[in-house]
Amino acid sequence: MEASITLKKVGKKIDDKTIVAGLTFGVERGSLVAIVGANDTGKTTLLKLLSGMEKPDYGSIFIHGLDMQKRKNKTRKLVGFVPHETDLDPWLTIEQNIKFSSLLYNVNSRDYNKRLMSFSNTLEIDEYLGQVSSSVSYGIQKRAMLVRALIHNPEILVLDEPTGFMDAPSSRLTWDLLKKIKGEKSIIYVSNSLPEVEQAHDRILVFRDGRIIMDGNLDKLLESTLDYHQFQIEFENLSDDLYRTLCNITTIVSPTRINNIFHFYGRERNVFFDIVRQASENYMIDLNVKKLGLVDLMDSEFAGGGLD
Repeated sequence: MEASITLKKVGKKIDDKTIVAGLTFGVERGSLVAIVGANDTGKTTLLKLLSGMEKPDYGSIFIHGLDMQKRKNKTRKLVGFVPHETDLDPWLTIEQNIKFSSLLYNVNSRDYNKRLMSFSNTLEIDEYLGQVSSSVSYGIQKRAMLVRALIHNPEILVLDEPTGFMDAPSSRLTWDLLKKIKGEKSIIYVSNSLPEVEQAHDRILVFRDGRIIMDGNLDKLLESTLDYHQFQIEFENLSDDLYRTLCNITTIVSPTRINNIFHFYGRERNVFFDIVRQASENYMIDLNVKKLGLVDLMDSEFAGGGLD
């Protein structure tokens, strides 16, 4: 499939610290790409580079085959950007903020009115269009920012926490719209909500220290962990000596504790019996076993170098 976005050895430093480290990857047209990772790993900086808000220190970014630095006027019209924090003018109404953006992109009145009504109705912000942006909630402002990003009909959407500050109904409205336009537009977004990412992606990029350390859909990312289970055992008293003994069992992975709860991963369910043998004199209150998901995959032990 044809690439919508292509990065070639793109890097960015801030105060001599590498934020984005020589990234090379592409995003297929019409795909939905989620970026996840811990805070301060370069995710937001990458979005700013893709939207043209910041320039790379080295490397090249291509939008539909056009070099962003050499064809700025052309490529900026192809991208719609929604930052994490609100950047609406607080003294203008919601509609005035959207209208101002449409003027920057030379959107004609007919298209402007059609898109404004369509998107504002879909996101249920039409009743707030005449209100000053600073007078409405952050969730409403965030939805208004999405309408603003769509008003010039970009082919690529770059979104930083698309449902940030929203309640559950507003989040559903937002994702209903994004899933509807996926395919006709490429969407790349950052989210700290891993359940959200699990439900909305064609591809997941896992970021660490400015690098992509994992890349694929959820099933692909979990392939190496399919035989693993997550265990949580609550003891009546998990002493330091018992904890150290359990940590030395070779069949368990990434053991941790919270008070009297022992948490670990194991390839087979019968690893539980290894625990029982070592803790036979200690009363167990509760046991929980489940398959791994994206939250577990993001655990530093797993994302760092796999389970094996």
